[in-house]
Amino acid sequence: MAIQSKSAIATGDGKFIIDTITVADPKADEIIVKIKAAGLCHTDHDSLNWGKPIVLGHEGAGVVEQIGSEITDFKIGDKVILNWATPCMKCFQCQEGNQHICENNSPVTAGGNGYTPGHAHLEGSLWNDKPIERSFNIGTIAEYALVKASACVKLESDMPMPSASIISCGVMTGYGSVVNSAQLTAGSSAVVLGTGGVGLNVIQGAKISGASKIIAIDINDERLEMAKQFGATHTIKASKEDIGLMQAAEDVKKLTDGRGADYAFECTAVPALGAAPLAMIRNAGTAVQVSGIEEEITIDMNLFEWDKIYINPLYGKCRPQIDFPKLVSLYDKGDLMLDEMITRTYSLENLQQAFDDMLAGRNAKGVIVF
Repeated sequence: MAIQSKSAIATGDGKFIIDTITVADPKADEIIVKIKAAGLCHTDHDSLNWGKPIVLGHEGAGVVEQIGSEITDFKIGDKVILNWATPCMKCFQCQEGNQHICENNSPVTAGGNGYTPGHAHLEGSLWNDKPIERSFNIGTIAEYALVKASACVKLESDMPMPSASIISCGVMTGYGSVVNSAQLTAGSSAVVLGTGGVGLNVIQGAKISGASKIIAIDINDERLEMAKQFGATHTIKASKEDIGLMQAAEDVKKLTDGRGADYAFECTAVPALGAAPLAMIRNAGTAVQVSGIEEEITIDMNLFEWDKIYINPLYGKCRPQIDFPKLVSLYDKGDLMLDEMITRTYSLENLQQAFDDMLAGRNAKGVIVF
């Protein structure tokens, strides 16, 4: 029997409304999840301008409400974390271990066309009697989400649902960029440019990996203080007038024996700073562009001298069934701070305030709670 789900719906013109969608019974390989909490991300705000109606949200956690006829790994009542990059496990990239860039299911990379938010499963969700897409094929800022079973990872922990909900994007992206992508080695030095939600998780990933020196750079004093709480050993307050953060790079060198850090992670999402991590690292160091800048920028090739590596990973090379349980285990051990990252929770009706706080930089992470 179809479910009525109060949901946040982008209207395609930069705005959203709270309205009810109809969620059909799950198909054989699908699950309906009753959402308990949904993390809020800048991508959710971006999706207001995708030019079409869409159910908002791509971070979330909840409880299995209904299961399709072929589902054997989940039962009604199971707690789950939702994953937006659902692997098919059959394509070339999945077979290579790159489940985060699945050629068949990824809403970002499927078909090799880059970011294609229109790659979505339209079946199952109706708004005003017409099919409506779900953001990244899940649509978590809603009372119920209809998803493929491959989008679910069982949560076997007593962690609060708001903390579980943020694992599936910002936490995974930050932590995974350090551990899976850069493979930071113990005793290394790392610079983190930008200490928002993703940057704080880069700091945590570096700390857990055994980095000896973690240098946080930001223009916001409050964020720098928070960076210390999450593991930064040094902070540098940057200036908006510091083009390309070249002065900050000199400050980094003073803290790293004059040669630069072993690793640098860009987490600002500011295109003009896309090359900045290259200025922070030593010769043969590794620069990581974490925030997903997707536009043309100019890079001075002198910044690559010498033997520097620049990588642009997606989603921390996430393998959800492997990585999510690791993150949950780290939380349960007390090594990964998640509760402390959630600055404020909101009701669905207060979504606009949640967006406003996020855009103003008031929150490390805001979460919608149902």
